[in-house]
Amino acid sequence: MAGCPPRSWPPSRGRPMVDLGRQGARILLALSLLGPLQSFDWKIQRAIETLSPSPLDRPMHFVSDVGRPQLVFGILLAIAAFGGPEGAATARFAILALIPTNLAVEGLKRATRRVRPDGESSPGNGSFPSSHVANAFALAWVFSRRWRRGSIVFFAFAALVGFSRMYLNRHFLSDVLFGAMIGVGCAWAVERFLARSPRPLSASPEETVTR
Repeated sequence: MAGCPPRSWPPSRGRPMVDLGRQGARILLALSLLGPLQSFDWKIQRAIETLSPSPLDRPMHFVSDVGRPQLVFGILLAIAAFGGPEGAATARFAILALIPTNLAVEGLKRATRRVRPDGESSPGNGSFPSSHVANAFALAWVFSRRWRRGSIVFFAFAALVGFSRMYLNRHFLSDVLFGAMIGVGCAWAVERFLARSPRPLSASPEETVTR
C-alpha cells in the first residue's frame, strides 16, 4: 500500500553460525597445508615412533578400537536401554552430535587428501582430521553434560584415543588436535540448538548431575 513503510525482516540467527562454520573450515584447511606445521608434525611423529615396539602396543590398539562405529553405537544403545529416560536422551544427544561431526570430518578428509604417517593415501580416507578423535571428543562432551563428575575421565580417555592414533602411526598431531576441536565444537553447537528447541532432547544441566 502507498505510504506504508517497507516491512523489515529480522536477521537470521542461524546465518552467522553457518558463516562462522565455513570460515572455520577454511582456516583449518589452510593450516593443514602449511609447511611449518607439516614439519612439526613429522618431528613429533618420529619422537613417538621411538616408543614402539613396547608394552604399550596392545593397550594402544585396544584404546584405538574403542572408537570403532560398531562399538560406539553399541555403547549408546546400552545407555538408551538401561539408562532410563535420561539415558535415552543422552543417546539421542550423542547421535545428533556425531552426525555433524562426521560430516565435517569426512568433508575435510576428501578436501585435503592428506597422506597418513604410515603412507596410506586413500582419497576417501585421508589423515586430516582424525575421525576417531573427533568422535571421542564429541562423546566426551555429551557424557560430561550427563555425568558431570566424570568429565575429567571422559576427556582424558578422548585424549588417550588421540595419542593411540599417533602411536599407531595413523595420524599426525595436527590431525588429532583439529579432530578434537571439531568434535567439541559440533557437540557444543548441537547442545545450544537443543537448548533453544521447544522440546529439548536432554534434561537441564542441573538435572543431569549425578548425585
